[in-house]
Amino acid sequence: MEFQELITARHSVRAYLDKPVPEEVIAQVLDEARHCASWSNTRGYMLGVATGDRLHRLSERYIDAWEKFVKESGVKGSQGDSVFPDGDFETWKKYPEQLRGRAIANGKTFYGHLNIMRGDDVARLAQQRDNYEFFGAPVIILVFVHRGLLPFTAQDAGIMLAHLMLSATYHGLATVPLGNLATWRHPADAEFEVPEDYALITGLAMGYEDTSAQINTYRAEHPSIPLVEPKNN
Repeated sequence: MEFQELITARHSVRAYLDKPVPEEVIAQVLDEARHCASWSNTRGYMLGVATGDRLHRLSERYIDAWEKFVKESGVKGSQGDSVFPDGDFETWKKYPEQLRGRAIANGKTFYGHLNIMRGDDVARLAQQRDNYEFFGAPVIILVFVHRGLLPFTAQDAGIMLAHLMLSATYHGLATVPLGNLATWRHPADAEFEVPEDYALITGLAMGYEDTSAQINTYRAEHPSIPLVEPKNN
């Protein structure tokens, strides 16, 4: 692919084929992702890669946590519920007003694309549950960052993930970030030996896109990058 074609081809995919990704392809994507910039070349991140039985156990643990949250806190949820957060970061915190409007607008267009109307809690819950089934993806990657050099390790993880997603696209794979997986930490700890200094910041699903799925025709807006105004000195 030409670079412009590659970078515009990447999009978030939320329905995957029941087709495993060969181990050598996963290894190649991970190897290519390492060629990225990093703060003082510290590379303060680690990945947990799950496939097969490990992936299914992860999914079961996430679904169990999510279902307990829904049961105890109600359909719409409540902040601070006992089963809700045991993650390392507050994924449930309120967005700043300057950014909240973008999230609301994207939510409206996304659910509208799926014909899920406001107030249809059953359909919205089913869509939320799909996140914890990883949309049927055969590969799940959990991303951990070193607590001692935050926020720069989070920055580095983002740079690395961008490389990883572009590499996956080049190799015919699809991806979608799953930040909601950072809401709970215990599923990761049950499957991986994660050093105490590392915090779970996001997940990523990877696999082969189901191009027949209507959900995969959704495209979020990619507005121009805003620039700060220079001062008149």
